[in-house]
Amino acid sequence: MKNVTPVVIPWKKIIAGICVLVLLLCVSGSYFTVPAGSVAVKLRFGKIVDSYTEGLHLKIPFVDQVEKFSVRIKKDSFQTEAFSKDLQTVKLTLAINHRILPDTIISIYRNLGPDYTNTVLRPMVEEWTKAVLAKYSAEAVISNRVQVAQELDQILKSKMNEKQVIVSDIAITDFDFSPQFLKAVEEKQIAEQEAKRATNLVEKVKKEAEQKILQAEAEAKSLRLQREVVSDNLIKLRQVEAQLKAIEKWDGRMPTYMAGGEMPFVMVK
Repeated sequence: MKNVTPVVIPWKKIIAGICVLVLLLCVSGSYFTVPAGSVAVKLRFGKIVDSYTEGLHLKIPFVDQVEKFSVRIKKDSFQTEAFSKDLQTVKLTLAINHRILPDTIISIYRNLGPDYTNTVLRPMVEEWTKAVLAKYSAEAVISNRVQVAQELDQILKSKMNEKQVIVSDIAITDFDFSPQFLKAVEEKQIAEQEAKRATNLVEKVKKEAEQKILQAEAEAKSLRLQREVVSDNLIKLRQVEAQLKAIEKWDGRMPTYMAGGEMPFVMVK
């Protein structure tokens, strides 16, 4: 029968390894870094201890928890749906730039939570988008896109400022309407274009007629003036021509008799 060699477990080495691992975890967990453009809130057993700006900071391993927030401008895109004044369904996509201030991070974490974009900003956008669009017809929403965005911008800036969130800019990046409404708008635009072309044609014909009338009046006036000038001159011209013909026919001899006691003569002017 063979002798079985007992297995010796190196408990000392295992314990030493565990101690080293725990020590490393404690060392690595005793500090945290806040990158540039961020702030952090330190929690101890769920209670807010303090806020921290960028840099290296200490914490108690396995006890303290750190939540980090960006204070840079964030751009979020929200899709929402609302009804216009004439009860047309309008789907909008809004791009919103917003940020938080470092000195308000504790208040924001306590009152809004770390996911304030979805818990506060998104519901606010949906609520006030519906309120603003309800004042405009669907066509007015299209033609007054900038005005609608400005009105939303003013309202959301004011409302989110009360929550200590800074909204810097709002833009409507997309509109979408029902196919029936888009078809009706297209047909209306075509009809308006046809009416405009017809109006332009009428105006063109009217102007051409006015020009012809003015031209005819000018020609008639010119002819009338010509007749007035020519009539007097023409009579004088005929008289001169008659006298010249009489002179050409005269043979240079004076008549030898007088008829009726009068002497014939030739009058030359």
